[in-house]
Amino acid sequence: MPAKKVIQLGLVVPCLNEEHVLPGSASALKSKLEALIARELITNTSKIYFVDDGSTDGTWATISRLVESDACFEGIKLTRNFGHQYAVYAGLMHAQGDALISIDADLQDDINAIDDMLQKFLEGNEIVYGVRADRVSDNHLKRWTASIHYWLSLRLGVRTIPHHADFRLLSRRAVSLLGQYRETNLYLRGIVPLLGLQSAEVFYTRSRRLAGVSKYGFRDMFGLSVEGITSFSIVPLRIISMLGLFVFLASTGFGLWALYAAIVGQTTPIQGWAPTGIPIYLLGGLQILSIGVVGEYIGKTYLEVKGRPTYLIERTISKAVEGQ
Repeated sequence: MPAKKVIQLGLVVPCLNEEHVLPGSASALKSKLEALIARELITNTSKIYFVDDGSTDGTWATISRLVESDACFEGIKLTRNFGHQYAVYAGLMHAQGDALISIDADLQDDINAIDDMLQKFLEGNEIVYGVRADRVSDNHLKRWTASIHYWLSLRLGVRTIPHHADFRLLSRRAVSLLGQYRETNLYLRGIVPLLGLQSAEVFYTRSRRLAGVSKYGFRDMFGLSVEGITSFSIVPLRIISMLGLFVFLASTGFGLWALYAAIVGQTTPIQGWAPTGIPIYLLGGLQILSIGVVGEYIGKTYLEVKGRPTYLIERTISKAVEGQ
């Protein structure tokens, strides 16, 4: 009978101004690790990695105290605020383990789903997505905007997992492959499915934050949605081309009709400002919108060619384990 496989697990927790929620989150995550160790699913060298994404409150001081209190915690401090996706990426690139799970510090994602993730991993899946079973914990605006985002992403050819954020398990091989993506415009929710490794989904119910307020408002969600679409799809550019072709053909047809009317002596129904003014403003608005979309893609190219680091680590802290 083959020996039971025990894996080293790493939990990557991005943090931004989470000093109020961290003590409770750290306690819950530590208890989860201890329970998994007791069941001999993971090794006692498994760790929790807190990534401070340029917090301006006492988050780093809290992380430092946690690290000093227990060797299962490790702290990673970025030099400034790079953004949630970059904090997750930095943690994944730094953390050790046969499998790594990223989870937000507010623990709205159900930590009990980690058990199912590990089971899927042991069954041979190298990527396990945590997918929300419903969105009842969201307000109406967030539910509505999320539905639009997933619908639009699907129509524009962006391959994502609906109702999945950044609660996922990655095998060591998946993390290694992910490390080859050094994009400045980082959108992990779109990149991870591109790895093409065997994957599975685990469904869970999202709860309320342990403390504090969400750092991801409507503006951030809108920016992330634009980032995802423009990083993985050129369909908006094609829509602009088709719109331009349609306007050109419609204008040509209208011009030919007006020319014909002038030749045969008919009176055209173009009178007053509306038939002239409305098309001018309409086409002007479309041109400005089109320039904006094109500019978004040019801006991404501009940022990519600079080749700047996706993140910078100021320092890391960990507690030495006796006997090692």
